Amino acid sequence: MAKKLGFTLIELLVVIAILAILAAMLLPALSRAKIRALTASCLNNLKQLDLCWQMYADDNNGVLVPNNSVNVQSPIPPLLKGASWALADPTETNVKEGLLSKYNNDSVGIYRCPADRSTLAYDANDKFDPVAGAKGGTGSPRARSYNMSLSVNGYPDFDPFIAANVPMFSKLPSIQEPGPTKCLVLIDENEYTLIDSQFGMPTEAFPGLPPTPLFWWDQPANRHGQGGNLSFADGHVESWKWKVPINYETWARAYTPEEERDWLRIKDCIKQKKD
Repeated sequence: MAKKLGFTLIELLVVIAILAILAAMLLPALSRAKIRALTASCLNNLKQLDLCWQMYADDNNGVLVPNNSVNVQSPIPPLLKGASWALADPTETNVKEGLLSKYNNDSVGIYRCPADRSTLAYDANDKFDPVAGAKGGTGSPRARSYNMSLSVNGYPDFDPFIAANVPMFSKLPSIQEPGPTKCLVLIDENEYTLIDSQFGMPTEAFPGLPPTPLFWWDQPANRHGQGGNLSFADGHVESWKWKVPINYETWARAYTPEEERDWLRIKDCIKQKKD
């Protein structure tokens, strides 16, 4: 009588253990591959939006698209609902009503980082709540993850005093110090600080006011393997790795000693001096 072939219990356990070891070895590689894929997709979005930004300037004699929507008042004044590259709350409607929308045929998807899991949330007064939305929930996904640097036509019509004292470039040919290869246009912003459509960093003090504290005003995203993505005035995009995770604690907080290198790196991409 032929002997019946099969696995013993010990052999089966050995096979399972080998498979578990292989899975443990493969999972980190798969995770890294997913991060790289999401980062590449995000960079592609920023590249397309940067091209729209350039096309707007080409169509308007070099004048940069307005970057007006800064949510600093409650209730929101009418100006914040007016002309800007994107309106304040990151809804699909506000993306489509932005001045860059016609340059991408209302392609809403390019305004959102594929790694952004934040949702739309509102408080009891029907005011957009970025912190609640950043924690996720049952709300619909935010339509926009990116903000535009205050250096590129930020606040042009918002307030006469700010417009007269905040350093900004109003036309494409005027972009110097920093130059086009270094001047920040769009950044993948931290989901907790995205309360409007403008990314702010400290500049030189306004006349007659104390020096600007060494604070984060807004913060870059931290969702690309401890890094974030940026676009620049010459049209190129970059992915930056942060020295430490840039985590949200509160809006307008002082940077930590470990964050100083990256804070200064981003600040160098912001116009600091009035012409």
